[in-house]
Amino acid sequence: MRKLLLASAATLLAAGAAFAQPVKPVAAPGTIVVHLNGYFVYGAGVYGSSNMGSDKAGYKLNSAATFGEFRIYPGFDAETLNGIMYGFQSEFRTLKSNAGAGKNNNSTNGSGFAGIYIQRAYGYIGTPDYGFLRFGQTDSAFDLSQVGVFENFGDYNHFNGDGQVNLMLPTAPGIFIYSDVSSLYSTNKFVYESPTLDTPAGNFSGIIGFEPNSNGIKQGTANIASANGAAATSIAGGSPNRRRNTLDMSVSYSNEMAGFDTKANVAYLHGAPLSSTNGSYGAAAPYGYDELSVFQAGLQTTYAGLTVGGNVKYGQLEDNYAFKPKGARNAFGYIVGASYVNGPYTVGASYFNQQSSGAYVPGKTGTARTLNENGVAVGADYQLAKPIGFFIQYLYGHQHQPTVGKSGNVQEQVVGAGAFLKW
Repeated sequence: MRKLLLASAATLLAAGAAFAQPVKPVAAPGTIVVHLNGYFVYGAGVYGSSNMGSDKAGYKLNSAATFGEFRIYPGFDAETLNGIMYGFQSEFRTLKSNAGAGKNNNSTNGSGFAGIYIQRAYGYIGTPDYGFLRFGQTDSAFDLSQVGVFENFGDYNHFNGDGQVNLMLPTAPGIFIYSDVSSLYSTNKFVYESPTLDTPAGNFSGIIGFEPNSNGIKQGTANIASANGAAATSIAGGSPNRRRNTLDMSVSYSNEMAGFDTKANVAYLHGAPLSSTNGSYGAAAPYGYDELSVFQAGLQTTYAGLTVGGNVKYGQLEDNYAFKPKGARNAFGYIVGASYVNGPYTVGASYFNQQSSGAYVPGKTGTARTLNENGVAVGADYQLAKPIGFFIQYLYGHQHQPTVGKSGNVQEQVVGAGAFLKW
């Protein structure tokens, strides 16, 4: 199980967007290791879009731009004299700045917080023989077990970044094809990671998580009756992104044979909409939201440094794992990709396509029923030394959902290069 814990942390580390403090072994039972890891990325690039007129909330910015982000990961890992492992991990991030304003001036994360905010904060306890329990604001089964989603090249984020190349784009495709998104991992929950079962056919493990409400670790009830997001202004019946009784589970398989290192997983995520009976939502609404119900399957294999694979997701959801309105279509998405690692060099490419209901509102006319989105990512890295690396990346995105009088076509592309510092 210790391998599973370390592997999941390493996967998050490589993903960038789901960056988590690595779990490190202690020197001996009865000792503790304190961490203050960090991450800084900075770069520059050039972008273009058919949606430049609405560039960054109405501000006309220079299409040659810079990007950057800083994160810090305080935590500790420890082991008791009788072999019980425990610890705490956290992640702090900087926020985006408003257009034309420095130092995050008047910038918030949408919930009234400015400056630096907490993305993850969780404890864990367990043993390799009995498994591990995570508790707090943490990742769960649906994203911890994700395979076949290639984020290990370029800026390690692609369309799923929080301060990398993609943030230069005025608009970008939705990202439900990536399950390592903050709407899933920044909420308070319990997560159990099973021991690894070694068999002649390969290794099997499982994860199960439960989230009572989609709050952070500081549980609160403020503004329950007011929904977040633009979709809530046109769709009554609940909040499009507030959940309760969210349960996810996954089964993972791995095997090394004849030089091939193969990984596969299947996972399921379910959550109920948060609603109220004050007249704004509930029985008085003409329609509400379907429950969140999403299936995921992924497969990848590595041979001599070359990794190929893919991932598929299907179910009742909208972008960023929001609820879909009743009567709207289910969402479907897939991603395929490959990467090659040779010493300090990494190159890779991926393509994704996803369909969802997007801006379609049941019972209203004028908007096509399907939002079609796709994206291409191509990138390369050079690791100069363990703490520092350089990268270059190209992204192309396309969104299409016709409305009355408008084609609904948006295309964008960006190329950027920069450096990482990780410690």
